[in-house]
Amino acid sequence: MTDIAWRGPVDHDWSAQLSHCLGWVTARRDDALVGFVTVAWDGGGHAWIVDTMVAGSERGQGVGRAVVDEAVANARAAGCEWLHVDFDEDLRDFYLACGFEPAEAGLIRL
Repeated sequence: MTDIAWRGPVDHDWSAQLSHCLGWVTARRDDALVGFVTVAWDGGGHAWIVDTMVAGSERGQGVGRAVVDEAVANARAAGCEWLHVDFDEDLRDFYLACGFEPAEAGLIRL
């Protein structure tokens, strides 16, 4: 997993986060993890796309779009009314191409 787009330790204990997740979508090539997205959830009608990651060697090949599309389908199937995503300006075109519409939101740096 060293080629995943993660800046920092990859030995994080993800299990604690699962209680707040609708789920994860992963993409694999052979046995290698090449992409994933986490879908956080409030337990009701709202879910959030977080941690969309694609291995550098796999970018530009539709992996990110595929995991986001699957996350959208799964959130819809779970009965969510809204799927949110926050992104930096350099990812704007990607998320708009995935069907997200711009929305205003507030942000506090902690």
